[in-house]
Order: sequence, then structure tokens, then C-alpha cells
Amino acid sequence: MNAPALQTPARRLKTDVAIIGGGIVGASAALALRQLGHRVVLLERDLCGSRSSGVNYGGVRRQGRLPVQLPLAQRAHPIWARLPELIGTDGEYRRSGHFKIARSEADMAALEAYAALSRDFDLGLQLLSADQVRAQCGPWLGGAAVGGSLCPEDGQANPRLVSPAFARAAARAGAQVLERHAVHEVVHDGALFHLRAGDGLQLQAPVLLNCAGAWAGALAAQFGEPVPLVSNHPAMAVTEPLPAFLPWSLGVEGGGIYCRQVPSGQLVLGGGQAEPVSADALHTRVAAPTLGTLMQQAIDLLPGLRHAQLIRTWSGTEGNLPDRQPVLGPSATTPGLFHGFGFCGAGFQIGPAVGEVLAELVHSGRSSTPIEAFAITRFPSPAAVQTPLPGAHR
Repeated sequence: MNAPALQTPARRLKTDVAIIGGGIVGASAALALRQLGHRVVLLERDLCGSRSSGVNYGGVRRQGRLPVQLPLAQRAHPIWARLPELIGTDGEYRRSGHFKIARSEADMAALEAYAALSRDFDLGLQLLSADQVRAQCGPWLGGAAVGGSLCPEDGQANPRLVSPAFARAAARAGAQVLERHAVHEVVHDGALFHLRAGDGLQLQAPVLLNCAGAWAGALAAQFGEPVPLVSNHPAMAVTEPLPAFLPWSLGVEGGGIYCRQVPSGQLVLGGGQAEPVSADALHTRVAAPTLGTLMQQAIDLLPGLRHAQLIRTWSGTEGNLPDRQPVLGPSATTPGLFHGFGFCGAGFQIGPAVGEVLAELVHSGRSSTPIEAFAITRFPSPAAVQTPLPGAHR
């Protein structure tokens, strides 16, 4: 990330709110807190937006989320429309539409049921027949589709632009954004959090936001709130420029490959799992067998890709929870601690709204958006143990 976000800290700092994690959630929380007048220090182990927030697929969708997430998704929806004024760039955001393909009558029935279930949220879903789908996608689409569901105002953006831009905007607003500052230790004395980070930085704050993504579980566990958080490594690829053929961001009912075509003609593809190549999952890669499976699925769905060339592959590390829901809200064991992590690969669209919610919780003690379903208390929590973090955490 470029200046002005990267700053040189003093050895000792005091602030109102400390944030661990410079992804889209932590950075948007920092920005929202500054807009409410709070002093903020954000600590990022690497570069802001360099982990899951910056290497994800880039889908900005509401369709397919469980109803408990839709209030957050609806809150985020208008935020995306005003990115230029909020963070200084549109991040290549466009409301291209998100289309979910049905490959069987059972899939189509599931999409029809979801349209009914989500009707109160006014997503504007349109159920399309197989003929309507083929009329839109032409000969590129294979014969697998029996129909699908289109959310016309969902869309896509470039995560490599959006996530770091939130951190830069927070810095312009007055937050201290400290990159390459791994957090080595966090202790709470009953009133203040004491953090040791980077090369000798000591930070004190009455409020701490745990936005450390796939590495947030260690911090939660330290304060007596263990969660069954596991790492997930999506396999991603991008093709050479192709003739324009795909008007929507495309998903598949029941899971599988997902893809979107950007204005340059390149197709961004995702699906399957990459392999971690370091013990702490800081580095991952897409191995040849995974890539082969990904491309076979792509060709089955879109036969026109049969001769397309891949020009790049990548992966990242996401935090997953067994119920596919994030942890969002106050700690049940430690005053001043708030959690925002575990978005299970679907945090990009709701990230800006989550940041606002965390800022509201700090500022007023309540959220104007319902978040009860995401409480950390849904997992068993033994007594807190004040010990140093096991290694450096984002």
C-alpha cells in the first residue's frame, strides 16, 4: 500500500481503538471510527488488503446469502455505489448482475424457494428459463443449464483495488495505519489492552477489534472464546482476453465453479482448493491437479473456454466456521473486545457494512443492523487465560 497509509510509529502509543487486521473489515472499521471522531491505530502484519480481502474472487453479491446475513448485505449495497466519494476510487465496481445457474430441476426448485424466502428483502430476483439463459450467453454456455436466478443489481469489483483503498482512506481520515506490524502479544489489565507489535512498538487502548481473518481464532481463544475456525484456500485463475460473452458474475446452485468477465475480456475463475505451502498458511499455491479440475469444470459449464489460455493462478487464506456464519459482535468475556472475522469466503460484499457495525458498537454500544446470529457465544467458551499469542498474528 502506498503513502499516506504507511507511517513510522513512536515506540509507545496510546489510542482509543486498536484494530488487528488490515483487510476490508478492519480498514472499513478504522474509517468509520474516524468519521465518528475516535482515535484509531490499525496494525497489519503484511500489507493492507494482501490476504483474503485482496485475493478473493471479487463477487459483490447478496443473492444466495442466508436470510440472517441479508440485513448486512442490504446495508452494504448502497455503500458500494458511493465508493469514489468514500475511498477515492470506484474499485472497478459495476452492477453487472449475479446469475446462479440451475443444472437440474431440483436446483431450479431450490432457487425458486430462495426467491420466496428472500422476498421481504427486495433483492429483485428474476427466475430465467433455459432458453432465456442461452439467449443471454449464446453458444458459450453448455447444455447443463435448465434455468437460473438473476439478481440484476449484484455485481463485481477488483479486490486488489478496493481493500487497500479503504485503508488509505482511513489514513487520510486520521487513522494510524501501521503495515508490517505483526502483533506478538496482547494482554488486558481489566481496563486497557496492551499490545506488543512490530519491532518494539507498545500500544495501549481501551478497545480492541479482532479483525485478523483466518488468524483471529488464536486471539479469541486467548480471551476464553475458542471457535472452530479453519483455514480455506480457494483456487483462482484468470484467462487471456476473450470476446465478450458473459454479462453477469456467474455461480452455480449447490456449489462449484464461479466466474466473471471483466471489461478487458479476461475471465476470472474460482473453485476448488489450493494447497498451503507454509505451516501458518501464509503462502499457498494452486497445484496442477487442482487447476486441471477447475478448468474441466469450467469447460463443462462453458464449452467455449476449451481453447482459452490461463495467464495467472493464485490463492489466499480465508477463515471458515462450520455453520458458514461469521463471528461479529462484542466479546462475552472481556470488556472492550469486539470480534469481526470468519466470513467463510463471502465477506467482500458485506465488509464495509461490518466495519460500520463495529464502529457503531464501539461508539454507542449497539448495532442498528441485527447481528445476534453472529454472536461468539454460539460456541463453547471456557475461562479466559491471559497468555501471549502463539506467534505473530495479523
